[in-house]
Amino acid sequence: MDYVSALVPPIVMAVFFIGVIRVIVKTQGGANKAKEDAAVDAVLARAEGARQTSAKGDG
Repeated sequence: MDYVSALVPPIVMAVFFIGVIRVIVKTQGGANKAKEDAAVDAVLARAEGARQTSAKGDG
């Protein structure tokens, strides 16, 4: 029975890891891709605007 208790944790972790990879692959693209891309673009634009504003204030 020691071999069973030795194998259970790696098997559980492998199943969990496969599940995580499947979720990641399934959520790539699809209907939400445009919304996610727009959100990232908005954050990057906001960060760029803040950086340019602080650069103008320093000069």
